[in-house]
Amino acid sequence: MSQSIDILGGISAEQFLAEYWQKKPLLVRNALPEIAGLLEPDDVMELALEEHISARLIKQKDKDPDQWTVKSSPLIKGDFQKMPKLWTLLVQAVDHYSFDLAELWKKFSFIPQWRRDDIMVSYAPKGGSVGKHFDFYDVFLVQGYGRRRWQLGQMCDAETEFVAGQPLRLLPDMDVNFDEVLAPGDLLYVPPGLSHYGVAEDECLTFSFGFRMPNITEMMDRVSDKFSDDQLLKNPLADIIRDQQSPIGQISQNELEYLKAKLFEQLQNSTMLEDAIMSLMSEPKYPENIPEAEEIGAGDLEEALEQGYQLMLEPASRLLYTDQDDALLFWANGEGICISEQFAPHLKQLADGQPIALDEALFDQEILEDIAQLLNDSVLMLLPAEADE
Repeated sequence: MSQSIDILGGISAEQFLAEYWQKKPLLVRNALPEIAGLLEPDDVMELALEEHISARLIKQKDKDPDQWTVKSSPLIKGDFQKMPKLWTLLVQAVDHYSFDLAELWKKFSFIPQWRRDDIMVSYAPKGGSVGKHFDFYDVFLVQGYGRRRWQLGQMCDAETEFVAGQPLRLLPDMDVNFDEVLAPGDLLYVPPGLSHYGVAEDECLTFSFGFRMPNITEMMDRVSDKFSDDQLLKNPLADIIRDQQSPIGQISQNELEYLKAKLFEQLQNSTMLEDAIMSLMSEPKYPENIPEAEEIGAGDLEEALEQGYQLMLEPASRLLYTDQDDALLFWANGEGICISEQFAPHLKQLADGQPIALDEALFDQEILEDIAQLLNDSVLMLLPAEADE
C-alpha cells in the first residue's frame, strides 16, 4: 500500500500527484504545526533590512485602497515610517537564513529538489494583502503566525487581462468558489494559474513554499551559452555541393534544409543538452546568499573526523545529479563537478537532503579532498553533530 503523508492530510503522494498536483487546490488543517511561531513579525522586519535580502514592501493608499505602490529592496527603516493602514512585506528565500525553516523542505520530498524555488514569507497587519492575482508556479501556502483568509477563484493563463496602471499584476475580479481562514499550521496548495486572494485577519505571517519550472527561453539561452563555449562549433560549416547556379539574392530551399539539419544535428547532442539543462536547474536563484567559506584542507578534515561533525547541503546552494547507466553525474550551483567514484554515493545522499556523519567511513584521501573542495565552494557545510547523536 502507498504510504499516507500527514502534510497531505493523510493521502498518499501518488494520490496527491494524480488528483491535485497542477490540477486543483488542497486544504489541510494543522498540516505543519511545527511552523507555528518559527518566526515572528519582528524577525521578518529585521531580516528585510539585511543587505542581501530580496524583499518588497507593498502599500495600499488609505484614501483609495485600489491604488498600490511597491518598493523593492534594499529597504531601510525610513521605508516603514508613515505607513498606511494596509500594507504587506514580502521577503524571499527565508529558508537560506533559517535552518529550522530549510528543514521543512523535507516535508515536501514527494516533489524533486530541482523544482524548488524558495520559501517566501509574507507579513501583514490586519487587512493587508497583495491583491487578487495568480502565479505560474505551484505553491504551498502555510500559515505560521496569526490568521489569513484565502479566497480561490477561476483558472487564468497568459491571455488573462490585468488591472491597468498598477505596479502589481492584479486581477479585476474573481469568481470565488473557495473561502477559508487559515490558522497557524494550516496548509493550502494552490496549482499554477488558479486565482487567489489572501487577506490578513489579524497580524500574520504566511510562508509560501514555491515550486517553479524553467521556461523555454531560459533553456535555449543556456544551450546557446554551451554552444558558444565550444570552439569547434565556431568554425564555418562546409558548403553544400553546388552543381548549378542560382539567383544571387536567393537562399534555396535545399540550402535552408542543409543549414537547419546542421543546427538540429547539434541540438540532438544529448550530452551537451543535458549539461545545459542540469547547469541551469542547479543554478542558485540567490547566489548572493551563498556564504563565503573559510578555506579548509583534507588535513583539517582528518583532524575533525572524531570530533562529531556532520555534512549537509548549504541551504542557499543547489546540488543535483543524474544516474546514467549506473554512473552518477553531479552539478552544483550551475557547474558540473568531478568527484571520486567512492564519494558519489555519499554525495547523492546529501543531494537527496540527508546529512551524513563525518566519520571513519569517509577516511579516504580522495574523498576528503572532494569534501574539502565542496566545502570551499560553499556547496556543502560542516556542522557539529547534535549532542544526542
